[in-house]
Amino acid sequence: MGFVDLVGTASNYVQKDLGLTDSQANLFPSLVFFWFLIFSVPTGMLMNKIGRKKTVLLSIVITAVSLFIPFFGSGYIPMLLSFSLLGIGNAIMQTSLNPLVTNLISGDKLASTLTFGQFVKAIASFLAPIIAAWGATTVCPTFGLGWRVLFVVYAIICCLSISLLAATPIDEEHPDKASSIKECIKLLYRPFILLCFLSIMCHVGIDVGTNTTAPKIIMERIGLPLEEAGFATGIYFIFRTAGCFFGAFILRNISPKIFFGISAVMMFVGMLILFTCNTITAIYTGIAMIGFGNSNIFPVAFSQALLYSPDKKNEISGLMIMGLFGGTIFPLAMGYAADETGQAGAIAVMTLGVVYLLYYTLKIKTSK
Repeated sequence: MGFVDLVGTASNYVQKDLGLTDSQANLFPSLVFFWFLIFSVPTGMLMNKIGRKKTVLLSIVITAVSLFIPFFGSGYIPMLLSFSLLGIGNAIMQTSLNPLVTNLISGDKLASTLTFGQFVKAIASFLAPIIAAWGATTVCPTFGLGWRVLFVVYAIICCLSISLLAATPIDEEHPDKASSIKECIKLLYRPFILLCFLSIMCHVGIDVGTNTTAPKIIMERIGLPLEEAGFATGIYFIFRTAGCFFGAFILRNISPKIFFGISAVMMFVGMLILFTCNTITAIYTGIAMIGFGNSNIFPVAFSQALLYSPDKKNEISGLMIMGLFGGTIFPLAMGYAADETGQAGAIAVMTLGVVYLLYYTLKIKTSK
């Protein structure tokens, strides 16, 4: 699932290689969220027809194809095609993989398992820029690959994953009754499902929003250049990854509701710090608290939705993954707010999302 995060690193290298403008280069990451909106719900229906394991295998095959395209052409159009297929494959994968896990794990342990999956996913986010830089500056230029060795490494892992999963026997539940897209969307009329959907939108919006805004806050308040302020994004990822790792164990010992509440409160305190503090240490502290708190929001909300409607796991998964489109909505709203009031406006938009998550905490159900 984490392979999709290479788009941020790769788009910078593509922009440099092809001499693209910022607007042209920014089209690459925007494609990711677009395909989540389009493919998430249909994937839920596809799982009903061919099963969860086959759907996951299909998603990895599509991802592998996307990673091989740059070797046949590295122009603007081939790269757009590559990143589009990467987004499509990831949308299908995130929709189908989580329900497949429910065939192995259930109850409160599900949230813990999904959290550990997010930790493993974060490894790809960390490794992408490291592998690309290694390829661009050391051994790999000799072979004419340069930074594109990143695609080689991830393509090999894809092929290995296809082989291992295909050879692993998994007893799936009987496929859910076939549903139409309209019937899937109508599940949002169930109040608790809608609450889960909105919580995932808030989680992703805060995630993308913090990554985008954190360096700007430091530049605005402290006056540091972007090269130094950019370290704030690293702080966020470090603590988000740590939160996923520790959350996998914490969730095995305490109620998801309690841990979710602690996480939401931690994020709220972090937002207050960003609102009020003007020192670099305090700002880093606020960013770290948001990163750690936001690390476990997705698995808890996702598992809550799956456990609430066990007879509609495939459709529910599609709806929840569609909520990742929040990563497009929040930054747009934050941009308009920041234009009017500075970065405090962007923080205010994210804080509204945190307030909603505090409210959602009260609605979380505990397993019997």
